[in-house]
Amino acid sequence: MEIKAVKFRKEGFYTQPFVMGGEEGADKFDKNIRYRGSLQNYIIDTGDEVILVDTGLPAGTPEEAPDENSVAYTGKDICSYMEALKNLGYSPEQVTKILLTHKHADHSGELKSFPNAKIYVNEDEIEAAELKDIENIVPVKFTDGSYHNFPESQKIAEGVYFIKAKGHTLGNSIVIAENEGLFYMLHGDITYVDEALYENKLSLVFEDISAARETLDRVREFVKNNPTVYCGTHTPQGYENLEGKKVMDLNDPVPTILAEVDFSTQESSGKYVCSICGYVYDPAEHDGVAFEDLPDDWKCPRCKQGKDKFNKA
Repeated sequence: MEIKAVKFRKEGFYTQPFVMGGEEGADKFDKNIRYRGSLQNYIIDTGDEVILVDTGLPAGTPEEAPDENSVAYTGKDICSYMEALKNLGYSPEQVTKILLTHKHADHSGELKSFPNAKIYVNEDEIEAAELKDIENIVPVKFTDGSYHNFPESQKIAEGVYFIKAKGHTLGNSIVIAENEGLFYMLHGDITYVDEALYENKLSLVFEDISAARETLDRVREFVKNNPTVYCGTHTPQGYENLEGKKVMDLNDPVPTILAEVDFSTQESSGKYVCSICGYVYDPAEHDGVAFEDLPDDWKCPRCKQGKDKFNKA
């Protein structure tokens, strides 16, 4: 088995209030602390089949232009998701299965690009707008019982397990791949950065906070009891852990490397991008109403986050 990161954005950031303020409130944390951000998903090559864990942003999603008030920034394009996959030596036709951690577009953006793949999705997520008109979806009912301390799981292939982990979204899931004595936990947004796992903090983004807390507690318990390589989507720590086979030790946090941020002025297109789910607000599609003129209580139509989670495009 080989596990690889599909890297498509770099040099982003997530502020401390964003990644840790879910329960105590953003005002309890320092907005000037910005952790490193990136975007990558993962591929599991079992030798018999090619399994993707999520499928990146849709091609053509504009880059964001963050400023000093931005709470999150997904980073600069390295290339598109599909180009990143090709650079690893894989074609869309080779992919047999896709395991979707959750609906947001930075995880589901290219689902339609894989004609031969069965797309495994928590059955609680299949009505999401992001999954509309997508064929080959297999609703997962988690009928294989418990997996270690997680009560609901589905075995996908030898050594590959799909785990119910609701909270971030109501249909959120994680993937665990067992290989050579290690447990690779491939997750969407259980945490945005590893510092939040060490500190036992929830981010500001959840659909069910009590479920998110329960899931984080289970993840931390699993990590304590099993040699786990923790592979996130939104931080370079995810692929650094993978490539170094670094086992997470909650009692020995790795030193934090903060983001180097350049807020150079960039020309704005008038569009805004949600840094949580990738939704693009284009005034041309909303009767010419500028983003700045939307009411203060306006919410992203996809992930229901507020205007403060959007950056200029």
